[in-house]
Amino acid sequence: MPKEAMPEAAPAETGFATMSVAAILAETAARMPDRIAVIVGDQQISYAELWAEARGYAGALKARGVGEGTPVAMLIPNVADFPRVYFAVLSLGGIVVPIHSLLKAEEIDYVLQDSGSQLLVCAAPLLQEGTKGATLAGVDVLSVLLPEASDSLPPRLEDEARAAEPTLGYRPRSPFDTATILYTSGTTGKPKGAEGCHLALIEQVNVMLLNTLDLTSDDKILGCLPLFHTFGQTVAMNLAFRAGATVVLMPRFDGDTALTIMNEQQISIFIGVPTMYMALLAAADQNAERPPLRYGCSGGSAIPVAVIEKFRQVFNAEIHEGYGLTETSPVATFNHVGVPPRPGTVGQPIWGVEVAIAAPEPVDRIELLPTGELGEILIRGHLLFKGYLHRPEATAEAMVDGWLRTGDLGTKDADGYVTIVDRTKDMILRNGYSVYPREVEEVLSRHDAVAQVAVFGLADEMHGQEIMAAVILAAGAEATPEELIGFAEEHMAAYKFPRRIEIVTEFPIGPSGKVLKRELVARYQNA
Repeated sequence: MPKEAMPEAAPAETGFATMSVAAILAETAARMPDRIAVIVGDQQISYAELWAEARGYAGALKARGVGEGTPVAMLIPNVADFPRVYFAVLSLGGIVVPIHSLLKAEEIDYVLQDSGSQLLVCAAPLLQEGTKGATLAGVDVLSVLLPEASDSLPPRLEDEARAAEPTLGYRPRSPFDTATILYTSGTTGKPKGAEGCHLALIEQVNVMLLNTLDLTSDDKILGCLPLFHTFGQTVAMNLAFRAGATVVLMPRFDGDTALTIMNEQQISIFIGVPTMYMALLAAADQNAERPPLRYGCSGGSAIPVAVIEKFRQVFNAEIHEGYGLTETSPVATFNHVGVPPRPGTVGQPIWGVEVAIAAPEPVDRIELLPTGELGEILIRGHLLFKGYLHRPEATAEAMVDGWLRTGDLGTKDADGYVTIVDRTKDMILRNGYSVYPREVEEVLSRHDAVAQVAVFGLADEMHGQEIMAAVILAAGAEATPEELIGFAEEHMAAYKFPRRIEIVTEFPIGPSGKVLKRELVARYQNA
């Protein structure tokens, strides 16, 4: 495959090896040109077509000055233009900065300025906030998906691509050059930009494909996870493209539509977060047809064992749960496909990755704990990020003695299986006793009337913190808060069960599909 002209030799201290995430699409397009890469609605795009379109976009971006090390922001939902722009930027040696599609103008402005983005490529439906944010940041905007050009709207990338010379291939980069800047959800303070390098992102895909999952070019994956997030971007899109599989993109997830698409497209692998599995189970109550699922992959947050068991009964497929963070590209541990999963655990470390358990204190050094003891989960290996952009202090806090301190509490058994207990910050301290929300959620999830549950702590003058649960009932089910409290009291120690339960119709959900407990705390603490 032709490549762009080689850059100058890399500094001796980093060696002379080169690699590019863009090769994931380019090499598959060369080997399997006629395979379908992406399906969006009625549109089917082959690998050869997708790579040609990406190179066309790259020609236009190059004409605008995008080159090696240029950060380019993307505000694009799950449509074919996401991979087109993503691989166009990477093929030029640029840096991709995906932006969460629900952000408002001031938040977009922050990401653009913090990342140093030189350009924003924005989908037509998101132009209202996107152009406002770009104006605040002083950044030019290119549009995609606009039906027609307009003097009052940003120029169309499609038009500039037709007028430009397509690039021939992709620019080789140092394995440690930054490929992506992904912004964390900002649970405390401003979001931080986690820098992902080419080596970590490519090795993640190769290890998952070779040692972790059973995935072939014959598989169809439902692309319902947001591609601006690390889970959807790496595990759904890049992993599928590396294997030559087909990604059926879904711009906006809901359980009923997802199940319909899965049946129509004969989806064989579902990759999602727990709330998506729960929505599929609810949809299955109204739709008796089932897709030919081989298995499901779950991550993002802990999935209740009761959901895993029900999914197995309803869809005749296992859910393989894993664990990771934006800072780990993202998968660190997984219940490897081909080995019976251990529900309640997030599996074993993937190939080449080490996971250890350490005392949460002290924070400035590592004190490893014996096998089976509860502590903070540590990770090291090829999958780690480069650090937080412009934040050496935050990077130093996260990276101690070569280990990433995750802030998650868990255990690791003699077989290497990791069990997540909870986030350190989510632990509830009631009357001096530690209560882990996940343990309470597991119990309440076993009640027949409960579809979803979120447990969190509220400040309390008498007890320090009090335990509360928000519950979504299953379709057609009835239960009172008092009944659910009694159920929990029957199955848990006196200091663990929630004293307050509210029945709700929906949870606040973050960009990766996680329940935003901090918003629930704010809502009910004030009340």
